[in-house]
Amino acid sequence: MLETLRANLLSPIPLAFALGVLTRVLRSEFVLPKDLYTSISIYLLFALGLKGGAELAHASIAAVAAPAGVTILLGILTPLSAYAVMRWVGRFSTADSAGMAAHYGSVSAVTFIAAQQFTVRVGHPSEGYMPTLLTLLESPGIHVALLLGALQRDAAHDQGIRALRGVLHEVFTGRTMILLVGGLCVGYLMGESGWTAVAPFFDAPFKGALMLFLLEMGIVAGARLGDLRKVGPFLIAYGIVVPLIHGTLGAVLGHLAGLSVGGATVLGSMAASASYIAAPPAVRLTLPEANPTLSLTAALAITFPFNLLFGIPFYYRIALAMS
Repeated sequence: MLETLRANLLSPIPLAFALGVLTRVLRSEFVLPKDLYTSISIYLLFALGLKGGAELAHASIAAVAAPAGVTILLGILTPLSAYAVMRWVGRFSTADSAGMAAHYGSVSAVTFIAAQQFTVRVGHPSEGYMPTLLTLLESPGIHVALLLGALQRDAAHDQGIRALRGVLHEVFTGRTMILLVGGLCVGYLMGESGWTAVAPFFDAPFKGALMLFLLEMGIVAGARLGDLRKVGPFLIAYGIVVPLIHGTLGAVLGHLAGLSVGGATVLGSMAASASYIAAPPAVRLTLPEANPTLSLTAALAITFPFNLLFGIPFYYRIALAMS
């Protein structure tokens, strides 16, 4: 375990992230230009979808069915458990609990990519259709959490239910879903020959672009380090313990669904991650009274770096132990 941890900490992705955090700690003025950051995120998501679609064309429905089923199950269980811990252990309001559950019920695409790269590096690459599971986990957790929050709050009940209709449209037409689902469809239709033609652009430069993206993510996370004093010890513990529970559940269910060691590791990492792209606008629309500092600080300043540095190797060890 220690050797796996050391190898992960000294790999390009965590090192790029750490440099970004250090940049903010040193109060450097360096940031990636916004347009470049946006372009890189578009490139990464579309490349992920294209390659996943090309791989999905080779997979049978029978092979994908069980992993898809447990992924949807995770999309229901994780927001419920995240809500329960916030509401009944932390004693937070319904809105704040539902807002946090929406973030922790959904998934971080960057954590997914980092987990995929990790499994390749340790010699246990995941199944090629894993981006399909990513798209399945992207939105159910958000909807379950926001529905729970809208149903349980006493005031503006009808308004909350109506707002959920807007959330459905916003989440399903957002950048992440368009690029991932659209890329999957394009990749599936163009097949292996089509992927071979575009691979020089979408495959070889992928890791370099990912390092630049993680550098910027480190800067963003570093900017929120000061917020840790505001959220308190409970939320710091929440941002570590809840992902460990979700990640362990994801790795176990992935193994039971027939995924390889790498596939179970990636599914566990997805379940353990927290969304900071799709969830925030959805929560703001449906539950405007929820405090965004709580969820964004926990997701970006605690859970994301924890998973990147320590969580992914931990879920890998669980998957390896069950193989």
